[in-house]
Amino acid sequence: MEVHTLRYDQKERWSVTNRPRIDSRRTLVLLFGPSGLLDSADPLNEVMGDYPESVVMGCSTAGEILGTQIFDESVSAAIVRFDHTDLRMASAPVQSMDDSFVAGQDIARQLKDARLRGILVLSDGLCVNGSELVRGLNAAVPTSVVVTGGLAGDGDRFRRTWVLQNRRPQTGFVTAVGFYGDRIRIGHGSKGGWDLFGPERRVTRSKGNVLFELDGRPALQLYKEYLGDRAAGLPATGLLFPLALRASESDAKSLVRTILAVDEREQSLTFAGDIPEGAFVQLMKANFDRLVQGASEAASSTKPSTDGGSCTLAIAISCVGRRLVLGERTEEEIEATLDVLPKGTRQIGFYSYGELSPFATGTCDLHNQTMTLTTLSEAA
Repeated sequence: MEVHTLRYDQKERWSVTNRPRIDSRRTLVLLFGPSGLLDSADPLNEVMGDYPESVVMGCSTAGEILGTQIFDESVSAAIVRFDHTDLRMASAPVQSMDDSFVAGQDIARQLKDARLRGILVLSDGLCVNGSELVRGLNAAVPTSVVVTGGLAGDGDRFRRTWVLQNRRPQTGFVTAVGFYGDRIRIGHGSKGGWDLFGPERRVTRSKGNVLFELDGRPALQLYKEYLGDRAAGLPATGLLFPLALRASESDAKSLVRTILAVDEREQSLTFAGDIPEGAFVQLMKANFDRLVQGASEAASSTKPSTDGGSCTLAIAISCVGRRLVLGERTEEEIEATLDVLPKGTRQIGFYSYGELSPFATGTCDLHNQTMTLTTLSEAA
């Protein structure tokens, strides 16, 4: 396995003069960049032109990660040639949130194979219900297959996102790559680090990922009371105060949900994933040290393989809300991941509108406000 990472910015252009000549059907090219590449995709085309046989994936971001640094209006790229692992691409349209479950099923069916070991998913960040997408994937994928990934971002603007579909940045698609064979080693970890505050409330009215009432009160009205002066900045300021979601009072498993949109007329909140009626939710707020510690714990949870060679690629997908909260301290969380991962690990990633990963083990879940890591390596 051979791993290279590189970066493009508008002033310095590409960080290397000559890109590695490792084009093949077992080569994976990952490209993460700003939403503006919908208007001009020249930097992406430059790379893709060098890798006509390779599998190419990518999406828009709320910040690009490369190594221990975070960039905006740039492109972070990873080029990985596997020695023993076969790759296969899949895609499905997701023009509205109602398409999400079927899109997940479609992706899984396209990739289904007895040799399938893992799936990396990148989705449009605004047209999708992440919970339904995951539910569709889980319905058609064996529990032995590791499913991870994330939802594309657009800074704190929430206007337009893209994924690479047929080597073009396009809105309204979900794409995925499947990894096949017994040599591939896929690690995963997802942790938060937020503190709970305020009372836990019951969801008394919702539909899918739209929340209308908590304890019989209009959800948006109640949420604004907690935000105070920051309510004027919704939905962006809602990233600072996500919700912890439990299916029941006895459920120890808690997922995090973050806001994508608000509706003043309906007094409702739209989230990246489902908020089921009867579930319990509680507001969360940032704890800087715990957010960084959460990133470190996510890296520890990947359980990096020790039977492979020295090459490991880490794909870090962290929520835009974490970046807004951490501010100048944001790079601490991606430094924390590399401190834990095997020496020599190459790290690439992006800030997202949602993260996909198993909670600990088992099937995939949609997460918000987490640092989610996927590690790829091959056994010797």
